[in-house]
Amino acid sequence: MTAATRAAGGGPERTTTAPADPRPRHRLGPGPASAGCRGILGPMSDRERDDARHALTMALAQRWAWFFRWAPFAMLAVSAFLAMATTGVIHPASRWVMLAPTILAAVLLQVWWNNRTRAPQPLVAPPGAVAGQVYFWARAVLAMALTSMNGFFGVFAVIGYFDSGRLLPGITRTRAGLLTTAAIMAWSNLGGKPPDDEMGWVALGGLLTLHAGLSLFFGHIGAKEIEEAEAQAATITELEHTNARLETALAENAGLHAQLLVQAREAGVADERRRLAAEIHDTLAQGLTGIIAQLQVVAATEDRDLAREHVDRAANLARHSLGEARRSVQNLSPVALAADTLPDALHKTVADWGERTGVQARFTVTGRPAPLHEEVEATLLRIAQEALSNTGRHAGAGRAGVTLSYMDDEVALDIRDDGRGFDLTTPARRTRTGGFGLDGMRARAERVAGSVAIESEPGAGTAISARVPWVPHD
Repeated sequence: MTAATRAAGGGPERTTTAPADPRPRHRLGPGPASAGCRGILGPMSDRERDDARHALTMALAQRWAWFFRWAPFAMLAVSAFLAMATTGVIHPASRWVMLAPTILAAVLLQVWWNNRTRAPQPLVAPPGAVAGQVYFWARAVLAMALTSMNGFFGVFAVIGYFDSGRLLPGITRTRAGLLTTAAIMAWSNLGGKPPDDEMGWVALGGLLTLHAGLSLFFGHIGAKEIEEAEAQAATITELEHTNARLETALAENAGLHAQLLVQAREAGVADERRRLAAEIHDTLAQGLTGIIAQLQVVAATEDRDLAREHVDRAANLARHSLGEARRSVQNLSPVALAADTLPDALHKTVADWGERTGVQARFTVTGRPAPLHEEVEATLLRIAQEALSNTGRHAGAGRAGVTLSYMDDEVALDIRDDGRGFDLTTPARRTRTGGFGLDGMRARAERVAGSVAIESEPGAGTAISARVPWVPHD
């Protein structure tokens, strides 16, 4: 028992002492918002960057696909135009008897290949790509034949430098295609004619070496770029798979979030029901109990003045209970705290209860009173009302005392009576008229981070001590 729980005899009275100043240390609600905010337009995310890179890669692939479909026709047309312009200078007009069918064969070969490969082809030829090898070598043979008839058809042969890696699988085949293209280009530089003397063969060897070296060098660079492109494509594919898994996880999280919202809503509904149940118990039930007690006195007396007094008390209780019910529904503070401080409201509550029940009641304040948070004051007042109601209905007490203590970092409310008491080890039996009060007091205190302790013995009275954090009024 604390010293503040001692109850004195006599009628309702109020005493006050003032020890050291309290020091508020707690506050309800969130603290001030942190400064700073994030701009609406932020940097590009990793996923957006990957999507942009993937879109760029696909656009480049489409452009290369367009080049490989139509560049051979353009190069063949340029070569044919130059051949026609040099007819009679480099070769006689009669040579067109062989040039025309060969050009037509090259056109038909390209048309066949374009119809076969409508979709963009990979950067590196897959193993077993026979059709691509047939197309490359057939085109090389036609380019060599055309170059032998007119050196300007070497322009058509240049396409072999670009697509050897796409059509010929493996490094060896790719290099063979590059060297073949280099040989056709060297042959084209000599006009498509075999050398007439030793210097001509030296020139052919030098040109072949130059073209072969350049083709191998740029082929090596192209191979590196292809490897990087393939690695990038593999990375993009893996990122797409990761994004797909992430989207699946986000969908699952959205489902879990919706489920949590439903559970939170149900928990909020259950909490509101418990709050309303406690408010109804602490207001309507107690008010109706008081009204019934007053009417029973009226029914048992023949004194008209005494009957009128108790009828007036019953009417006042009814009006008070109606106001409390309305405020409970609106989740407002109790009526007693609307105009009075907590000590004043408790003093009136104890005085009214003592006058109504005939029990000698005393209210005491220790420490220096200060305004508390509305919810804390309402909690303490409701606990006091419930404890006094239990005392009046069950204790059969002759005296009761209520003490409100303001301490350094908490506020204590102690209610003690000299009634019959009860055994704390025996579970309370729930009935239609009792058993809710003690649980309701504990629940109220826990909502403001407080606690309720009960001490009682059969024949030795009951003491209830509620302690809540000191939370100043905002």
